[in-house]
Amino acid sequence: MGTPGTLPTYQSVGNAAGQRRLAKHRGAARRDQYPAPVTNDGEAGSTREAILVEARRCFADNGYQGTSLNDIAAGVGIRRASLLHHFHSKEAIYQAVCERALADWADRIEDAVSGPVGEGWTYVDQVLTTAVRWFAENPEFVRLVRFESLASGDHQSFDLGTAIRPWFERAVNHFEREMGEGRFRKHDPEQLIISGYGAVLNYFSDVHFLEGLLGRDPMTEEAIEVRIEAVREFFRAALEP
Repeated sequence: MGTPGTLPTYQSVGNAAGQRRLAKHRGAARRDQYPAPVTNDGEAGSTREAILVEARRCFADNGYQGTSLNDIAAGVGIRRASLLHHFHSKEAIYQAVCERALADWADRIEDAVSGPVGEGWTYVDQVLTTAVRWFAENPEFVRLVRFESLASGDHQSFDLGTAIRPWFERAVNHFEREMGEGRFRKHDPEQLIISGYGAVLNYFSDVHFLEGLLGRDPMTEEAIEVRIEAVREFFRAALEP
């Protein structure tokens, strides 16, 4: 499962038992690294939730380096000392924000492929559609990822790219298997996924630019459905033999 403070490898991600082990591991890792947050009553739990919501907004708007504990505390309406009662440091808050988003992402993907979705294109189609919808519903996390991609990464021990790697490796393995079975045209699966990542993430991180470029709101339901179809067609044209 790895050492304390690290996320499990991709073998533990992708099924119900793996998700339970992942949640248990995350809890143990955080207990090793940080004092346990106060969650023994409703008020404390509500404050902790408010901290995470405000921190996500701050990190999305200003990045990790541009956000201070005072900023988060002010947004919640509490003192810095009260914030530190729930989280040991800004790094601990950042990790909790990212892990919560990744856990939600994992749940959504697993829900999408938990039924009899089949193999080949049908499976990929389900994952792609779910991924695009998730990013559309979580624009703050998209902006957070954009800040993360531009940062040097030496400001924290929690690295978002490393945390996402299990899903990346799982996708690479899936494409390699499908290509080997002849259900997909052969490509470099890593480059294919990176291209897909850019096609999805850039759309939602560049909303203001796209609005000026297109002269209309790119985040309407209709516009998002058009984008989903474009991403699906891009992958389908690349993959089908």
